[in-house]
Amino acid sequence: MRKICVITGTRAEYGLLHPLMKLIHEDPDLKLQIIATCMHLSPEFGLTYREIEADGFNIDKKIEMLLSSDSAVGISKSMGLAFIGFADAFAELKSDIVVLLGDRFETFCAAGSACVARIPIAHIHGGETTEGAIDDAFRHAITKMSHIHFTSTDEYRRRVIQLGEHPDRVFNVGAIGVENIRNLPLLTKDELEKEIGFDLGERYLLVTFHPVTLEQATAQHQFKILLSALDKLTSVINPATRMIFTKANADTDGRIINQLIDDYVSVHKEKAVAFSSMGQLRYLSAMKHAAAVVGNSSSGIIEAPSFKVPTVNIGDRQKGRIRATSVVGCTPILEEIIRAIQKATSRDFEETVQHAINPYEKQGTAKTITTILISRELSQIRMKSFFDVSLDTL
Repeated sequence: MRKICVITGTRAEYGLLHPLMKLIHEDPDLKLQIIATCMHLSPEFGLTYREIEADGFNIDKKIEMLLSSDSAVGISKSMGLAFIGFADAFAELKSDIVVLLGDRFETFCAAGSACVARIPIAHIHGGETTEGAIDDAFRHAITKMSHIHFTSTDEYRRRVIQLGEHPDRVFNVGAIGVENIRNLPLLTKDELEKEIGFDLGERYLLVTFHPVTLEQATAQHQFKILLSALDKLTSVINPATRMIFTKANADTDGRIINQLIDDYVSVHKEKAVAFSSMGQLRYLSAMKHAAAVVGNSSSGIIEAPSFKVPTVNIGDRQKGRIRATSVVGCTPILEEIIRAIQKATSRDFEETVQHAINPYEKQGTAKTITTILISRELSQIRMKSFFDVSLDTL
């Protein structure tokens, strides 16, 4: 029985991985192992490992690594703890394959430890670019440590090959989060209001903003500008509009944003509500019924277009990602944010949104990944050689 170890460190990541984990767990030829770490184990971020257990999964290892600091020094020290924890976990679990998604610092640590332990890595969402985040470097480094690659578009597949990975190991399977939208029975707006205990009114915005980690201490300044824009929109231009805030991840300066959210919501309880973790069902349901997704979260780029919901993407965090025509970009300047939200929610833009094609959407994503994890001969994928790219290859 092949042991597949899935590693998750955040609420959003687990939501994406859930259907894949379910398929692995149900397959008689596979044994699912789960390592939960980072934000899942933090009271500040909602102790979301409990959501994994509530879904019927057994967590094989919990790796405590997150220090009570979001400074660059604190994050680096957390990474040190992560390397130690993953080394011990892999030595005990003796996994056959490690499955990693994305580009966060704890994912990089898991990849490094698995690489040293000579455990093959299957990486999901490689080849993408987020030029405003340090995660961009982590993602490409994880690609070079990985043995099987599951990309979300053909362009990203070509980029992974360009990094020297053999085409036979790189598969365009689409974005696993988009498949979740199609398969998950989402809540109606009334059901969502009851779940979160908040009246969403005639229309609302779903707001998620993370620090742009390659910029120097811009989180507070940029988020204050966003709050000013939202306040003007919901107080003067369209007072009927309400807001759902989802808080920032454990990135450098993430706590600054979360404190600003708490302060704003405490003063504007009638029009705003905030969550450290909504969970996959409530978050996707909130996205489905929103007038627009606002901020700089990847979900606004990858998932929102499949709902035919417009996105206002602010600043450089997601710079470089392929985008549907339903995504409106703007700089973190007050007037530009206001204009972008007005454009995204206007009647004139509605037709563009309805006809937008999501470049990340593909059928059978989780099933395709599972089939490849089962069928690949481990002795063949452990060894890697650099694949030199020619123009004909791409």
